[in-house]
Amino acid sequence: MASNLQTRVRLRPVDLARGNGLSTQAVRNYEEAGILPPADRTAAGYRAYTPLHASALRAFLALLPGHGHATAASVLRAVNAGADGEAYRLIDESHAQLLDDRRTLRAVENALRDLEPTTTRDRSTPCDTPGGTPGGTFIGPLAGRLGIRPATLRKWEHAGLLRPRRDPRTGYRVYDEDDVRDALLVHQLRRGGYLLEQIAPLIAQVRSVGGLAPLEGALSDWHGRLSARGRAMLSGAAELDAYLRERG
Repeated sequence: MASNLQTRVRLRPVDLARGNGLSTQAVRNYEEAGILPPADRTAAGYRAYTPLHASALRAFLALLPGHGHATAASVLRAVNAGADGEAYRLIDESHAQLLDDRRTLRAVENALRDLEPTTTRDRSTPCDTPGGTPGGTFIGPLAGRLGIRPATLRKWEHAGLLRPRRDPRTGYRVYDEDDVRDALLVHQLRRGGYLLEQIAPLIAQVRSVGGLAPLEGALSDWHGRLSARGRAMLSGAAELDAYLRERG
């Protein structure tokens, strides 16, 4: 239970707002969304917050950078409803996603490390691929390999990220070794949070010179963003722990 001091001190919405760089309407919205526990009302009908509400708000704002708005809000709603176990589960899922993103980044780096220069490779060189044709593979098998829909591959093609040739007899798209490599890179970078317009120049550079060098800047930035998320999760955990202790 909250201490007597926590319940005796009264704070106005503007007090919480100014202390956190928010508007008073934002504070009220957070209460209505369940991110803050319900506030008492004065005889005149005004909201009366306490230091416990201020602690809840600090916890939410600290969780935002590492977990995102939806998860941070769900965590605070669960805590305020007395469902601490659900709050911990949500946090665990967020940490698991960060770990998966780190593994994805490692997979991208490994894929790029194995790239060979493509400027001298003949795109018509035959390569027998399961589910494909001599010289390439069709859209269905490639989509299945990546775990995506064929429509996604067509979207990437329209964005200029893939350049499959057409089978002269059937008119079907045929993806050769370079196309499969590009599709793998696009897929991994999309999982890393990059937009198609951000990926396009990277793929263009890989096509022209091959190797890891064109993507070194993007990979370094990706490492930085993952590290920032991990650090933000630590800060968020500290504020959430403080709120849980004050709530009792």
